[in-house]
Amino acid sequence: MNEIAPPRQLNRWVLTLSQGMKLKHELWKDIGGDEYSEYTFCLAGSRGDDARKSLSPEAQLIWTVEADSHFAAMAAYYEFMGWGVYTTDQEWDMKPYPADWAL
Repeated sequence: MNEIAPPRQLNRWVLTLSQGMKLKHELWKDIGGDEYSEYTFCLAGSRGDDARKSLSPEAQLIWTVEADSHFAAMAAYYEFMGWGVYTTDQEWDMKPYPADWAL
């Protein structure tokens, strides 16, 4: 049985690309048996409800971060997981979250 290494711990991480509003994101760890582990990274609140519905009752919230864009959130997530630098070629990825998402 392979043991799952815990994600690296970071000092407080809030990445801002603009002066836009930040949304909270959650990282969930859901162990589905000895053979695998599943991580779900989603928005907190109602915008992440559908993602959290796919988690088992044993899932645990292991980390949160605030970010003002999808790119900023994914960059923080990659850093936290120790996966290196997040990159994208998608222009929309860099745009700040819409103001109405804060509602």
